[in-house]
Amino acid sequence: MKSIYRNEQSKKTVWQLYDRQMNDLKVPYADLFVDTSFGKTHIIECGNLRGKPLLVFHGGNATTAYNLKYCGFLLDDFHVYAVDTIGHPGKSAEVSLSPRNHDYGKWAVDVIKGLGFNEMSCFGGSFGAGILVKAMCIAPEVIKRSVLIVPSAIQNAPTYKSISMAFPMFMYWLTHSEKWFMKCILPMAITENNITEDILETARCSIDNAKIKSIMPKNESCKNLRKYQKPVLVMAAEKDCLFPAKDVLLKAKKVWKQSKRYLLKDRGHINELTGEEKKIVIDFLIE
Repeated sequence: MKSIYRNEQSKKTVWQLYDRQMNDLKVPYADLFVDTSFGKTHIIECGNLRGKPLLVFHGGNATTAYNLKYCGFLLDDFHVYAVDTIGHPGKSAEVSLSPRNHDYGKWAVDVIKGLGFNEMSCFGGSFGAGILVKAMCIAPEVIKRSVLIVPSAIQNAPTYKSISMAFPMFMYWLTHSEKWFMKCILPMAITENNITEDILETARCSIDNAKIKSIMPKNESCKNLRKYQKPVLVMAAEKDCLFPAKDVLLKAKKVWKQSKRYLLKDRGHINELTGEEKKIVIDFLIE
């Protein structure tokens, strides 16, 4: 099996950052492992153990440790199961699945069953939201309610829209220049003010040490999306170069009449939810 890391030292470097970011959270947690059809999957169990169970999916080429820093606002209210996506940096099996079919959705359903649940509420961002969309299409009965933040797999932008990131990344690999690294990230963040140290450190660690997944979960058809008729909250960013809000929210409205939709105004793919927006997410999940 081919490793998803550049070499064994690269894997150690990613895991060291992972463990440090978990320690930075300063919250009690447990490491769980479940068997799936695609390989062993690592999950962080944390949050309010008396709260409602919530399965959380992270973005592509990142880890659950980094993602928990982003969505730490969920920990007071929910019994969080935060999963390391298989084939991405983290502690799950190094098995790369295809984003073009439903393998990621099948894997997500296996995780839910492996945790002992017949259905779960779920939260996902970016690539992770796309994984959740895949699961919603193939097994809608197991997703109790879903929150999709800057989601893939609904209406992705044409590939040429993100081409501005490809050349800077190639130049960064050649030169390891900070200038080119920032140009990789900036199209997603809009301004440098939106790029935190955690984002920089996580992105640099993945680019330097892991084999980057550049293809996002493929758009699902309206027919498949309509199979899901349970509550869904979609939050899309107005200036997202990968999954633009105008297209994402329009299609969500078309296929999910029951959906709640929210525009993240003046923001790109990399963004921080406001206090009010975090409350919207919590209230929706608690309903």
